[in-house]
Amino acid sequence: MKSFYEKYFTKQKMMRTVLIPLVIISIFAIYNFGWRVLALLLVNLLVSITVEYLCETKIYKRKKISEAVIITSILYTMTLPVSLPFWMSGVGIAFGVFFGKMVFGGFGKNIFNPALVGRVFVYINFPNPLTIAWNEAASGFPGGFGVFTLPNIDALSTATPMLAFRNEGIFSDIINLFIGNIPGAIGETSKILIILAGIYLIYKKVASWQIMAGSILGFAALSTVFYLIGIESVPNPLYGILFGGFLFGTVFMATDPISAAKTVPGKWIYGIIIGVVTVIIRGFALFSGGMMFAILIGNTFAPIIDYAVKKIKARKKAKGAVA
Repeated sequence: MKSFYEKYFTKQKMMRTVLIPLVIISIFAIYNFGWRVLALLLVNLLVSITVEYLCETKIYKRKKISEAVIITSILYTMTLPVSLPFWMSGVGIAFGVFFGKMVFGGFGKNIFNPALVGRVFVYINFPNPLTIAWNEAASGFPGGFGVFTLPNIDALSTATPMLAFRNEGIFSDIINLFIGNIPGAIGETSKILIILAGIYLIYKKVASWQIMAGSILGFAALSTVFYLIGIESVPNPLYGILFGGFLFGTVFMATDPISAAKTVPGKWIYGIIIGVVTVIIRGFALFSGGMMFAILIGNTFAPIIDYAVKKIKARKKAKGAVA
């Protein structure tokens, strides 16, 4: 007899592989910010599963939903400040799942990363709670394990490392940036955990190393150019990579196998575009971050890049056959 889970969810081995590092990052996030992380995650899971189930059963007449919706919910949650109101978070994930995934036909057919579609929706419609409402990070044990949430930071302060640099030119301690005991989005603070997650996903062959490498290469190259010519809004490449959600987006979002480029040359081009666009948005736009917009722009060009790569290969093959 099938269990309740087997009855309603389609098993996806790749998604379960991605789930392992995300669980570890989520546990660290609870330590860093408190049990409200888990509460926010459960709200998002409930809303996203409900939206996908209703769409699958009522619109597409299918009996099961994908395990990918669980990953989408966790990724979305990891990009939020822990203090975001539950109802705003629920509206965002509902929008992301429906308009970022289900309107295209469900899993495997979406053009954009649904977690980022939801995040951008919240960012545009509720900018203040998503950009100025930050909480203190834990120090020592038990940290956030002993509270529902840590205290809010004064909205007038430059709460996150990226905002501290952008507003006052202050560089955070690089050790803290690696470890992650800093204010910021729930799952984007610990760079060492994100780097280890990237290595694990590459080892398991569920994430493209070409996309990760291309993204870092594009980011580092343009950052270096701007830094050397004295653009004050662009920090040195190392700090730029460690600021904000760049590494988290590179490892978990840009490598989404559905919305990313599929050809090997296309993956390199796609990754480089994301890295370059992130630097431009961070350095010259009003937004303090830019990774989410850069990935969605990359998603837009991914099919075009793959089409162009295949056309070029076909022409070369045709010329070779004629010769």
